[in-house]
This record gives sequence, C-alpha cells and structure tokens, in this order.
Amino acid sequence: MSTAQMVSEFYGKTVEKTADLQFDACCVAEYDLELLRPITAEVKERRYGCGSPLPDVAEGLTVLDLGCGAGIDVFLAAQLVGPKGRVIGVDMTPEQLDIARRNVEPIMKNLGFARSNVELHEARIEEIPVESGSVDVVISNCVINLSEHKQRVFEEIHRVLKPGGEFLIADITADRRIPARLAKDARLYSECLTGAAYGGDLRRIMQRAGFEDVRSVKRRRLGDVIEGIRFDSVLLRGFKIGLEDACEDYGQVAVYRGTIPRHADQWVLDLGHVFSAGSAVRVCKNTADMLVQSRYGAHFDVSPEMYHMGLFDCAPAPRAGEAPVAASGCC
Repeated sequence: MSTAQMVSEFYGKTVEKTADLQFDACCVAEYDLELLRPITAEVKERRYGCGSPLPDVAEGLTVLDLGCGAGIDVFLAAQLVGPKGRVIGVDMTPEQLDIARRNVEPIMKNLGFARSNVELHEARIEEIPVESGSVDVVISNCVINLSEHKQRVFEEIHRVLKPGGEFLIADITADRRIPARLAKDARLYSECLTGAAYGGDLRRIMQRAGFEDVRSVKRRRLGDVIEGIRFDSVLLRGFKIGLEDACEDYGQVAVYRGTIPRHADQWVLDLGHVFSAGSAVRVCKNTADMLVQSRYGAHFDVSPEMYHMGLFDCAPAPRAGEAPVAASGCC
C-alpha cells in the first residue's frame, strides 16, 4: 500500500470524526465562532486541522484549499470571499468529499447565498486541477505533511497562484529529520506527525519552488514527543513575489492604515511584524515588497527605497530557552 493510499484509507475509513484522533497534531484549530455558526454539525465534527489558515481581505477572491477533507475551511472561506468570490476544494479521499458535497446546499442556504460559490475536486495536491495563475490565495490545514512529494506540492502552489498571490498554510514541522522507519507507522504518519518535514528542509523546499522568504505567522509547540523528536504547529505565509534571499535594509518605513476588516487596531504579517494602526515601522525591502505588491497594498503607506544599508535584522526573537533559528529571511 502506498503512503497516499494509507492516508486516504485512514481518513476515509479508520477515523469518522475529530474525536477519533489519538494525538493533538491535527485536531486543534482556532476558528471564529461567528464563522462556524452556519456550518452543519456533520462538517464541524470532522475538523482535521492544526490551525486556521483563513485569509484577510478576501472579498471577491478565488481561494484554493488543498486537502479540504469534509470542507470545514472551504465553507469558512466561502463566507469571507462572499457571493462574488470562489472557493475550490481539492482532496483525494472520496468519503471526505462526499460529506462536503452533501453539505454544500444546506450551508449555502444558511449563508443566504442564492447560488454556491464552492466547487470540489477529487485529486491529489501534487497535481492540482486548476489553471496556472488563476488563484489569489492558497490555503491548507495540516495536510502537506502527509505528502511524500512536498517539493511538487509547493511547485504546484507557485504555478496556480497569480503574481502577488499568497499562500497561508497551517502544518506540522519537526525539529530534526524523521527516520524512515517511523514514517512507516500508519497511525503516526496519518495523524500528521512522522510525515512532517524538518523545518530547515521545508524552508529549502519552498525556496526551490520559488518562495524565497516565507514567514511564520504563528507557532505552537505540540505536546507529542516521539523518540526525542519535537513538533511544532506553524502557520506559514508566502507570496508569489520576486524577493531576495535575505532581509536587506533600504531605509523603508511602513504605516498601517487600520483598514483591514476585523483588524482596526493592528494587523500581524508574521511573528516579527505586528503593525499598529498609524504607527511607523521600519521594514526590510522584502517586507516592503510583500505589502506593496500584494492585495495588502491598499492598507499600507510604504516609503520608497533610500539606499542600501546592509542587512536588516527582522527575524522574530527566539522563544524562552531556545537558540535563534538561522533563516534566509524573516521566518
């Protein structure tokens, strides 16, 4: 049995709801209670995620959810993009997609939408059935760790995104490379642990796919420890923008206008960049380009480049008791 078949059987036949999971890697997700209100009980009982990768400034966008399962994030995103937007869900497990499909009509009715803004496809995330350059935001919730071909997944994400598009991915990372024998354990692998990439390897994979400076938006240490291996739940943000491989200082400043819905006081780009409305913040060139060349540009005033002042130290501070993490950018 291939790894893909093992995972599909696990989520199609072995587990029927979130409560069936034994580890906490993929059963802890932070959701807005108001957004959950229109979601049917059948979908809410099948939440297999480690975070909430829902985008801000989403009205009218095309959002793609990789490994959508029973559709919880698809239906949450459908509310954010609104009737004029579009949400595409992709999953390889027929049983999960059957649940999502039979809940489209009742959830759209709860939302008051005249017609569905959701479409669902049975496919693998290494071969996304979506046109190149057609997606504004790619989201995924604790799924990419289940793929044996993570490089291909990120290449596909880069392909389908529009220029200036963004990915928001909640996933599990490991603090070291996991031995192959542990990856063969069906339960540990399928519950999003022993398929997790070592953080340094994941950064290199994303760079090779074209995402030079990926940022960590949130990070949570899991309680699960396997043979000394520790795991983090992370929310990653990356842009399809030509960025440098290091944070370079050009004397730029960014001011948040306070205009992103539900974030009037402050907005978080990543762990090292929390923008308070009206306050000037020094930023590196990569950060400035992320703000200016993405859909967030309308919500920021960013000063032009002055001259090169060398490297800009904008990496987040290490957590208590941990050494700084070497990175190519601000992640």
